[in-house]
Amino acid sequence: MKMSLFAAEAIAIDALTFIVSSAETAGRFIDVTGVDLSRIREEATKPDFLRGVMQFIIESDELIVACATAVGVKPEEVVAAGQILGVRWD
Repeated sequence: MKMSLFAAEAIAIDALTFIVSSAETAGRFIDVTGVDLSRIREEATKPDFLRGVMQFIIESDELIVACATAVGVKPEEVVAAGQILGVRWD
Protein backbone atom coordinates (compact mmCIF):
# COMPACT_ATOMS: atom_id res chain seq x y z
CA MET A 1 0.00 0.00 0.00
CA LYS A 2 1.30 3.42 -0.96
CA MET A 3 1.65 5.98 1.82
CA SER A 4 -0.59 9.04 1.54
CA LEU A 5 0.63 12.61 1.79
CA PHE A 6 -1.38 12.93 5.02
CA ALA A 7 0.43 9.90 6.52
CA ALA A 8 3.81 11.26 5.39
CA GLU A 9 3.08 14.63 7.00
CA ALA A 10 1.98 12.89 10.21
CA ILE A 11 5.28 10.98 10.33
CA ALA A 12 7.18 14.22 9.72
CA ILE A 13 5.37 15.94 12.60
CA ASP A 14 6.12 12.94 14.83
CA ALA A 15 9.74 13.10 13.64
CA LEU A 16 9.87 16.75 14.70
CA THR A 17 8.62 15.74 18.14
CA PHE A 18 11.38 13.12 18.23
CA ILE A 19 13.97 15.75 17.26
CA VAL A 20 12.98 18.26 19.91
CA SER A 21 12.76 15.58 22.62
CA SER A 22 16.56 15.41 22.70
CA ALA A 23 18.56 18.55 23.47
CA GLU A 24 21.50 17.22 21.46
CA THR A 25 19.44 16.31 18.39
CA ALA A 26 17.43 19.53 18.61
CA GLY A 27 20.66 21.52 18.80
CA ARG A 28 22.02 19.82 15.67
CA PHE A 29 18.70 20.40 13.88
CA ILE A 30 18.74 24.10 14.74
CA ASP A 31 22.38 24.38 13.67
CA VAL A 32 21.70 22.68 10.34
CA THR A 33 18.40 24.37 9.49
CA GLY A 34 18.84 27.75 11.16
CA VAL A 35 15.24 27.59 12.37
CA ASP A 36 14.32 29.88 15.22
CA LEU A 37 13.16 27.66 18.08
CA SER A 38 10.38 30.09 18.97
CA ARG A 39 8.89 29.64 15.46
CA ILE A 40 8.91 25.85 15.23
CA ARG A 41 5.15 25.50 15.77
CA GLU A 42 4.41 28.03 13.05
CA GLU A 43 7.01 26.53 10.70
CA ALA A 44 5.72 22.98 11.27
CA THR A 45 2.62 23.77 9.22
CA LYS A 46 4.69 24.49 6.10
CA PRO A 47 5.49 21.71 3.61
CA ASP A 48 9.05 22.95 3.04
CA PHE A 49 9.74 22.78 6.77
CA LEU A 50 8.40 19.22 7.02
CA ARG A 51 10.61 18.29 4.07
CA GLY A 52 13.56 19.77 5.98
CA VAL A 53 12.67 17.73 9.06
CA MET A 54 12.71 14.54 7.02
CA GLN A 55 15.89 15.55 5.19
CA PHE A 56 17.60 15.96 8.56
CA ILE A 57 16.41 12.53 9.76
CA ILE A 58 17.18 10.70 6.54
CA GLU A 59 20.78 11.89 6.37
CA SER A 60 21.68 9.51 9.21
CA ASP A 61 20.86 5.79 9.37
CA GLU A 62 21.10 6.06 13.15
CA LEU A 63 18.49 8.85 13.21
CA ILE A 64 16.20 6.93 10.85
CA VAL A 65 16.18 3.91 13.17
CA ALA A 66 15.87 5.98 16.36
CA CYS A 67 13.07 8.08 14.89
CA ALA A 68 11.20 5.03 13.61
CA THR A 69 11.43 3.42 17.04
CA ALA A 70 10.24 6.58 18.78
CA VAL A 71 7.40 7.14 16.33
CA GLY A 72 6.32 3.50 16.20
CA VAL A 73 6.84 2.85 12.50
CA LYS A 74 9.31 0.87 10.42
CA PRO A 75 12.48 2.63 9.23
CA GLU A 76 11.27 2.07 5.66
CA GLU A 77 8.18 4.13 6.46
CA VAL A 78 10.33 7.02 7.68
CA VAL A 79 12.24 6.92 4.40
CA ALA A 80 9.00 6.63 2.38
CA ALA A 81 7.56 9.65 4.19
CA GLY A 82 10.66 11.62 3.28
CA GLN A 83 10.35 10.61 -0.35
CA ILE A 84 6.69 11.61 -0.49
CA LEU A 85 7.56 15.00 1.02
CA GLY A 86 10.23 15.55 -1.64
CA VAL A 87 13.48 14.57 0.07
CA ARG A 88 16.14 13.79 -2.52
CA TRP A 89 19.38 11.92 -2.08
CA ASP A 90 22.57 12.94 -3.85
